[in-house]
Amino acid sequence: MTDSNQNAKIIHIIGGGMAGSEAAWQAANMGVPVILHEMRPVKKTDAHKTEGLAELVCSNSFRSDDHTANAVGVLHEEMRMCDSLIIKTADKHALPAGGALAVDRDNFSNEVTAVLEAHPLITIDRAEVTDIPSDWKHVIIATGPLTSDPLADTIKAMTGEDALAFFDALAPIVHKDSIDMSKAWMQSRYDKTTAHGNGKDYINCPMTKDQYYAFIDALIAADKMEFKEWEKNTPYFEGCMPIEVMAERGPQTLSFGPMKPVGLTNPHSDIHAYAVVQLRQDNALGTLFNIVGFQTKMKYGAQVEVFRTIPGLENAEFARLGGIHRNTFINSPKLLDETLRLKNDNRIRFAGQITGCEGYVESASVGLMVGRFVASEILNVAPQIPPETTAMGALLGHITGGADAETFQPMNINFGLMPLMDVRNEKGKRVKGIERKKAMAKRALDDMGAWLNDLELPRVA
Repeated sequence: MTDSNQNAKIIHIIGGGMAGSEAAWQAANMGVPVILHEMRPVKKTDAHKTEGLAELVCSNSFRSDDHTANAVGVLHEEMRMCDSLIIKTADKHALPAGGALAVDRDNFSNEVTAVLEAHPLITIDRAEVTDIPSDWKHVIIATGPLTSDPLADTIKAMTGEDALAFFDALAPIVHKDSIDMSKAWMQSRYDKTTAHGNGKDYINCPMTKDQYYAFIDALIAADKMEFKEWEKNTPYFEGCMPIEVMAERGPQTLSFGPMKPVGLTNPHSDIHAYAVVQLRQDNALGTLFNIVGFQTKMKYGAQVEVFRTIPGLENAEFARLGGIHRNTFINSPKLLDETLRLKNDNRIRFAGQITGCEGYVESASVGLMVGRFVASEILNVAPQIPPETTAMGALLGHITGGADAETFQPMNINFGLMPLMDVRNEKGKRVKGIERKKAMAKRALDDMGAWLNDLELPRVA
């Protein structure tokens, strides 16, 4: 495809993460050719470990898969209804994780890569993109929070804005056979079972009150990674807070957060644990487990020393230690229109975490929408925007105008982004909490189903 007419019908997607991979799949399945530009392995990032597309970096969990009362579970289900490659592949490589959708990282990424490489309308270009050529008529920037410096400078020049930034942290991964199971045990909270789990999906390490407070003191006192001068005013994202930063907010913060002891019964002791550290399976073989909620900026030596004070982890061997990296996103409410197109350059759209959504699933869902928006434009079909009552529509609304541009921050999907419902019981009394969430979840999926039934988008696969 070399002539100008053909080139005008090609979508260039920069970034092969969750959003870029999903966008490529959706657009190509509408019959539009795609060139997916991924700079790895030619140029590496501070967080990625492989050259695979859709590599999972921070965690292997897509969070709750409950579509009856959980917003991210609703988002999963909406994406399934839209033939999402990311969710389809996650389902295929799911691991036991209680009510969550967790996956084998390598198998997941390998399959996404293979599927996209085999697609007749998708070309994978392994090279760094540093600017946007003028003959690229349709561009999706899905470089995520780890956009390379040259391209970040290009984006700043295009937008006239300073990019916003925050820190993101990684949790450590432990070899299962190094965990002392005479102290730890397998159990999901409240023995919750799913299609991929049996109620014994997590390894639990209990702590007494004294052990817990000693652990908190060690976290706070441990050596931390030092930031460069220009990074010191960068905030953390609340949904991926380093564990030691949470500990500094108050000694009981962790016991009411990732270390809460509720819904668990220790078979080794009649004494109720004051706090519990949970580990979740990280690969299909079940040989690796990540420490849930233990993102950290501690130095490597300090991590080993502190985490080995956890009962059951005294001799833990680490497949990966935790880390921290700086993420970047744009001021989307100010810069983008309702289809995520740059207001001052209609060739260019953004997708994924660089738009200010947060989380694997959210990033992929934005890629799903943008891939369809651009393909629709090329096919002379009006862009189809999901209803605001759906999870995807609500997330899109937050990114493009639902938030104050002056205070815009990354956001996971949640029911607070959807229009509220006046839900009443049989006595006519207004109800809130779980019952309202269930009603909003049902409305979202009903509205998504009706919306999809009315669509007339071309699908070639």
